[in-house]
Amino acid sequence: MDRNIIKEFIAKRVAKELKDGDVVNLGIGLPTMVANYVPEGMNVLFQSENGFIGLGPAPLESNEDPNIVNAGGQCVTVLPGGVFFDSAISFGIIRGGHVDVTVLGALEVDEKGNLANWMIPGKMVPGMGGAMDLVVGAKKVIIAMEHTAKGNHKILKECKLPLTAANEVNLIITEMGVIEVTQNGLFLMEINPNFTIEDVQKATEAELTISESLTKMEI
Repeated sequence: MDRNIIKEFIAKRVAKELKDGDVVNLGIGLPTMVANYVPEGMNVLFQSENGFIGLGPAPLESNEDPNIVNAGGQCVTVLPGGVFFDSAISFGIIRGGHVDVTVLGALEVDEKGNLANWMIPGKMVPGMGGAMDLVVGAKKVIIAMEHTAKGNHKILKECKLPLTAANEVNLIITEMGVIEVTQNGLFLMEINPNFTIEDVQKATEAELTISESLTKMEI
């Protein structure tokens, strides 16, 4: 399947987790696509860690404003009523527990809810950014990512890369399924009907418990 289609599928499913009135922070990459799929009529306030609330959908081509960008440097739109502020206020919002949901990508996530998403030893990295603050400060942490990387497991028994935070992930959403992180491990709650349970387990290093109410992913 085309990777852009996969990312779109994941972003659409993540959007279903959002509720009216939520303050939501989207990490760089795939998570930024979620803003494009909020149901019409739902009021979700997207916060960008570089200093504004009121992030809207991606601008149309040739209609970008280079002065309005998200934390990843991508051109974005601001909805009516959006506000701008400095980094101190932005991180006060994040660290103060005012973000209801953060959606982030991951290099690795494990059965204990540990997250590694900022560094591969030996490679140049721009830094952790606000990821550590977001994972600890947000009330709900959703990991939105492709299930594997070039066939290699990303959902592990134990993360091998340096951690962003420990025991903070609540939900993992991939193109294969929706997995809840609990004190008793990983529960497969929804499955993409294009895959079997065996397919999902084979693509996952950690052991999955299959929910008794397992349903099909719908977007």
